[in-house]
Amino acid sequence: MGRDLDTRPKPGGIPRGAEHRRLAGLAVVSADGLIVVDKPGGMTSHDVVARIRRLARTRRVGHGGTLDPMATGVLVIGVGRATRLLTYVIGAGKGYAATIRLGQSTVTDDAEGDVVASAPTGTVTDDAVRAALAALTGEIDQVPSAVSAIKINGQRAYKRVRDGEAVELPARRVTVSRLDVRAVRRDTPDVVDVDVDVTCSSGTYIRAIARDAGAVLGVGGHLTALRRTAVGGFTLAEAATLDQLEQRAPDVVTLPLDAAADRFFPRREVTGDEARVLSHGGPLAPAGIAGPYAVFDPTGGLIAIVSERDGRARAEIVLAPA
Repeated sequence: MGRDLDTRPKPGGIPRGAEHRRLAGLAVVSADGLIVVDKPGGMTSHDVVARIRRLARTRRVGHGGTLDPMATGVLVIGVGRATRLLTYVIGAGKGYAATIRLGQSTVTDDAEGDVVASAPTGTVTDDAVRAALAALTGEIDQVPSAVSAIKINGQRAYKRVRDGEAVELPARRVTVSRLDVRAVRRDTPDVVDVDVDVTCSSGTYIRAIARDAGAVLGVGGHLTALRRTAVGGFTLAEAATLDQLEQRAPDVVTLPLDAAADRFFPRREVTGDEARVLSHGGPLAPAGIAGPYAVFDPTGGLIAIVSERDGRARAEIVLAPA
């Protein structure tokens, strides 16, 4: 489980053809914006997207950074034109609350996999646990779990593992900017459970942190719980459950497109003439804003996401209505 990637097959998902046929009879609701969902455990991110498609009565729905079925917490969903913002959401920093179990290694580095090795933890001190985790902070080269969604020659790593192949993935540079130990618990015989809060860059696998801490201590480790608490500036405080969204369907968008861009990017306001140029793909004079940033017309409408290069401000994506 570690990173915000769904590395398992998609049990219980709705077949795409069936979903398409079911939506075909619904009146399309025009809604552009983001929804911060508090994903429940046991659902894939695709399952959540399928539910939102039904609630919002539109097929144009996507998510900004997958969560494993076991994980819960912040899953940012884009609806309508806001799906084009999701590429930026995926790259945003993440926050997690997690529980690491020391003394057991699993094939998946989390609780969904079979235990493959155990070791006594009686001599593992609290100070040793904290030191092992402290060594995994900052900029580190992290080897993703073999049971991950990373592609090797066009095939997902987890598929190769299921087929019996030994998979070794290269290390990737990630940043763990905060790893706070909230509690070290010895409630279960022969294991140590460690509750942690993590702030990290996109691409970080939390279950790899559990695996590596166990390796440093010589007892093995895996992840038993993971809750994503933040994606960029989006937090659990504004997240809605699927039941709450069900009650207010089809008006499920909680952050309209303009407001979502204003929250996520630096803001630039332009004149009507500049807005017309930009909406047709033309460049603007630079404003000296570190990009990407959002450009708004005089009425407050979102025109585009822009970055500056070669002395010009150019649209990365144009979002003004056609």
